[in-house]
Amino acid sequence: MKTILAFDTATSVATCALVRDGELIGERTTQARAVLADADALLRASGLRPRDLDALVVGTGPGSFTSIRMGLATARGLGVALDLPAAGVSTLLAFAGGEPVIDAKRGEVFAGGPVVARPEELDVAGRRLVGDGALRYRDVFEAAGADVPPDDDPAHEPRAHLLVPYAVVFGSADEVEPTYLRNPDAKPSVL
Repeated sequence: MKTILAFDTATSVATCALVRDGELIGERTTQARAVLADADALLRASGLRPRDLDALVVGTGPGSFTSIRMGLATARGLGVALDLPAAGVSTLLAFAGGEPVIDAKRGEVFAGGPVVARPEELDVAGRRLVGDGALRYRDVFEAAGADVPPDDDPAHEPRAHLLVPYAVVFGSADEVEPTYLRNPDAKPSVL
């Protein structure tokens, strides 16, 4: 029996899930800063303990630089503390019900490829778009011929359990690499 804790913190909505032998035990949407507390709540609700986990799956982005780092740091901490292998999977695979478009701020979005682009640069005619980027730029995408579900449609939120089937290579959590599509805003200060 393989029990996996999966989580993704790269977007405006973080998510964590417990999956046992491919079956979803429980899942929560949260904020990046609360992913550990929610993971603990999932374990308690299922009657499991951290030592019952066999592996970790973490979303690697694209998304917010800081949020991606929070997810990877969490995976690395848990990996070391619990001696668990980890696998990284693109955040774009955490969405169902359409093609994911993630708000990249600065007037841009992250989309399949993965790419970072201005919303009007994407060819979206005839496509169903989901995610916080699809919501933010709904007018642009619908004018270009895309279908964007209503704001309250659950397809707009990532789901950590969707990452698990794509996790194929497990190893040290320290080896999981982030997916950054542009440089961070922060710059080192010059002394």
